[in-house]
Amino acid sequence: CPGDLSVLQLAHSAAADFDLIPVLDTPPVSVTPVLMMIPPAPRGGNREEAATPTRGMSESDTKLPETDEEWREVLTEEEYRVLREQGTEPKFSSDLLDVKGDGSFDCAGCGAELFDGDTKFGSGTGWPSFYDANEGAVELREDRSHGMVRTEVVCAECDGHLGHVFDDGPDPTGKRFCINGVALEYEDE
Repeated sequence: CPGDLSVLQLAHSAAADFDLIPVLDTPPVSVTPVLMMIPPAPRGGNREEAATPTRGMSESDTKLPETDEEWREVLTEEEYRVLREQGTEPKFSSDLLDVKGDGSFDCAGCGAELFDGDTKFGSGTGWPSFYDANEGAVELREDRSHGMVRTEVVCAECDGHLGHVFDDGPDPTGKRFCINGVALEYEDE
């Protein structure tokens, strides 16, 4: 059917722009790919003024927020959209894209150390990319949103959405953890 072909072509074209993989074995009748651009929400003020669960709290009081309202109090609007609502920042928009060093890339939601700086590489995709995550720092989940099958990466500590992992990365793992920069903070050693 010509209409079905154009939907598949549109999904494939949009997926290339967003580094997504369309599901080709799913009949168009049961899955209609819906792709949309969501502009970034304005930042909720100075990043340092937004007290994340680990910043501005004593070491004895590191309880994570439990409700949406509590998360909104500690995250900027853009961090909330990505970490709590599984959003995606526009490609090439992250200040962390060109950051390379011996430090760590930590979760912007809870401060957990997720990626070592020496695992970061330039993938050319428009998002910070890493070939490995720190042991036990992230969880992988199947993501069937947008009519595709991908592997979502979430923080093991606070369950925040970080991005996705793909099997097209460099040695030694062959993995590419494609991570939203707004979900990360860089801590220099």
